[in-house]
Amino acid sequence: MPVGFGRLWTAQTVSSLGDGVTQAALPLLALALTRDPMALAVVTAAGTLPWLLFGVHGGALVDRWDRRRTMWIADAGRAVLLVIPALAAVLDVLSIPLLAAVAFLLGLGGLFFDTAATAYLPELLRRDPALLERANSRLRGTQTAMSGFAGPPAGSALLALGRSVPLVADAVSFTLSALLVRSLPATSAPVAEAGESLLRQARAGAAYVFKDRLLLGLALRPAVGNIAFLAVETVLPLFAHERLGIHTYGYGLLLTAEATGGLLGAGIASFLGRRLGTGTALTCTAALEGLAVMGLAAAPNAYAAGCALAVCGAGMGATMVLAPSLRQAVVPPHLMGRVASTSRMLAMCAAPFGAFLGGWLATAYGIRTPLFAAAGLLLTMTAITASMTGNRRVDAALTAAAPATAPAAV
Repeated sequence: MPVGFGRLWTAQTVSSLGDGVTQAALPLLALALTRDPMALAVVTAAGTLPWLLFGVHGGALVDRWDRRRTMWIADAGRAVLLVIPALAAVLDVLSIPLLAAVAFLLGLGGLFFDTAATAYLPELLRRDPALLERANSRLRGTQTAMSGFAGPPAGSALLALGRSVPLVADAVSFTLSALLVRSLPATSAPVAEAGESLLRQARAGAAYVFKDRLLLGLALRPAVGNIAFLAVETVLPLFAHERLGIHTYGYGLLLTAEATGGLLGAGIASFLGRRLGTGTALTCTAALEGLAVMGLAAAPNAYAAGCALAVCGAGMGATMVLAPSLRQAVVPPHLMGRVASTSRMLAMCAAPFGAFLGGWLATAYGIRTPLFAAAGLLLTMTAITASMTGNRRVDAALTAAAPATAPAAV
């Protein structure tokens, strides 16, 4: 691996730990202010709205900007932003609208950072498919371990020390990440198409995704999946509290079970891809997620729920190594930012619908209903997209991309 990858890996490790702290603390802070499922849904959905409003255009901007600079400025901005709710917690003026606004701005920073990082990695690794898969496995494994395994229990524990403490901890993590990213090696600057407007470039990136059945399948799967997972995430604190008897610290441990599975899934993703073929492996992991959420919905106790979340996490972990690696290997460099942001936008734009769907179903039909509905969506999506991301289509795309990637790899 290039030397710069180690610094990128370290930066993500630090930032992911802070994300895990906030992931557990933010819904619990909202839960301390209200027990209204729809109010909780507002906070959950707010973090995904930037992708709905700015997703494609954000990718076009990343294809124009220096990607390394975009990453460290986004992290520095998020560090400063988190000071606001931390002060509000100290002054006892924290509110649902403030938490929603902070979630929205954190999501906006995440849009630019994640898109730039996705486009920067293949440049750093010279678009070598094997290196990309290894790198994404390490990055995903670390992200899962920090944001899911170590972060949530730490967030719950820090919240017990004070409502501002987990927010300050995440701000520190963003600061350290920004400093590390700023020290990364420079890569070739993106070359914007001469004479084209930002809107035309954004449309070109979106059209590239929608005209390619493989890329469309890779984009639709997380889009439908996010509807399901946000429906689950919205009601999970209430489900854990009311049906499983889990309180603040136990909720962090429940999230850790999902992260444990995710860490395992990321570790075995390359093996599954070689053994089954990337296309078949992606179909199997998607089906596994749907079955696991169904098991969570039917869980009679906290132990069964933890096992179901671990299985779901394993499927998600493997998917989030295989799919991005495949996309980075087959998409031309000058379109990488736009293709990545378009795919992510489809996923994130679907998420608010899932959040509000979960809140509405829980209010109207009971707390378990959103979980069963999510399982049905996941299994339906798996059946629809199986042929779009099959082994034959994957092999054809890699073969077509090989002439473009070979000189860069050398």
